[in-house]
Amino acid sequence: MAIQTTSNLSNAIGTRYLQRYVQGAKVKRLYDQLAMPISAPQFDLEQRRGMGSSYTVPFLSEMSPETTTISETLDIDPQILRDAASTITPTSRRGALEWSELVDLEAFTDYVAARAEILGMNAMETIDNLARAAALQGTAVLRGAARASLDAGTAGHLWSSDAILSAQAMIQTMRCPPFMANGRPQYIAIAHPDTYFDLIVSGDVNSVILYQDKELLFGSELGQIGNFKLVISPWAKVFGAAGADNASNAATTLSDTAANALDTTATVASSTNINVGRYLTVGTEETGDTHYDENELINWSSGTTTITFRGQSTNGGFRFDHADGEAVRNADNVYPVVYGSPESLVKVFAEEVGEFGEFVGPKKSGRADQFTTASWKFYGGYGRVAENRVLRGEYAASLQA
Repeated sequence: MAIQTTSNLSNAIGTRYLQRYVQGAKVKRLYDQLAMPISAPQFDLEQRRGMGSSYTVPFLSEMSPETTTISETLDIDPQILRDAASTITPTSRRGALEWSELVDLEAFTDYVAARAEILGMNAMETIDNLARAAALQGTAVLRGAARASLDAGTAGHLWSSDAILSAQAMIQTMRCPPFMANGRPQYIAIAHPDTYFDLIVSGDVNSVILYQDKELLFGSELGQIGNFKLVISPWAKVFGAAGADNASNAATTLSDTAANALDTTATVASSTNINVGRYLTVGTEETGDTHYDENELINWSSGTTTITFRGQSTNGGFRFDHADGEAVRNADNVYPVVYGSPESLVKVFAEEVGEFGEFVGPKKSGRADQFTTASWKFYGGYGRVAENRVLRGEYAASLQA
C-alpha cells in the first residue's frame, strides 16, 4: 500500500518554505531602488566563472568644446581622452535560526513557515542596509549646519520645498543621470515620515494642496516636488540623537542588565530629563560616515530609572538586543534624505544565491535529528561608482522641538 509521507513530498514542503522566504525578502526594499545591476561574470550561467573579488567600472573623459577655426594649411589637432575607474568590492551576509524538535512538537503555530518568512525579512533588511550605507556615505552633502548642530527648532534646518529645489539644482548641475518618466527627467528622494511632516505643513506646499487638490491634504499624499518623486518610508535611515542637544538634555546609559528584543521596559543609569522629548535613541551616536544598524528609537511612557516605553518591534518593545552601557539620549535626530536615481548605485550579486539571497533548509542535525536549522546567505554588494550620482541632504524635524 502506497503511503503519502513527508519524504515523498519533500519538494513541495521545501517550495512552501521558499515561497514564504521570498515573500519576506521582497517586502520593504527601499534603498535598493537606487541601484542598477552591472554586467559581471556571475551573470554568465554557461561558463560559471565566479563572482570575482572586485569590479572595476571604467570612465572616459569628455572632449573639450572646440574654439579653433579650420586652417587651410595645417591639420587639426586631436584631443586626448583621459580615463578613470571606480572599484566595487562585494561582500557577504548571512542569518540563521535553530530550534529543538520539541518546539515543533508542542507549538500550535506554524513556526517553521513563519520563521522562513522572518528569515526572508531579515535578509531583505540586511541586504538593503548595504545599499543604504552606500547611498548615505557619499561626500556630496547639503545641510544647514554641521550634523551635530542641526536643531529641530531652527526653520533653516528642516526639510522644505526650498531644500528640495536646492538639491535639485545641485544634482542636475552635477549631471547625475536621471530616469525618464512622461518624457521628462526624474529623480528619487527617499525620506522619513518625520521630515515629510515639515514638508507637507509648510506654507507653499499647503497652499498648493488647498487650492488645487484638497484630497491630497486629507490623504497626506505628496507624489512629487520639482523633478523628485518622493518616497516616504518609516524604514528610511535616522541618525538618532546625532543633532543638537535637547534644551532639557537626557544623556544616560542602559544600566544593571542588558535589554533584550521585545522588552518593553529598561533600566537607565540616570532619570534626569528621561521623560523629555519625542524620542529616546538607544545606541551609539552616528557621526560622519559611521552607521549602526541596531540603533533604534523608543518613546518614553512612564518611569524614572526603570522606564516603560513604546518601541518599533512587533509587540511595541525593542527590535534588537542591547548591551549594558549603551547610550540613551534625547538629542534631536538627524534625518538624511537621499536624492538620486536608479543609476546612483551599482549592485552585484552571485547568481548562485540570487538577488534576494538563498534560503537554506530546514535541515535536521544531531544524532537523533533533534535539532532543525534554517538560514539564508548572500554574496554581493552595493557601491557608488561616482560621487556626483547621489546627494545626501541632512535635516532636523520640528516634531522634536
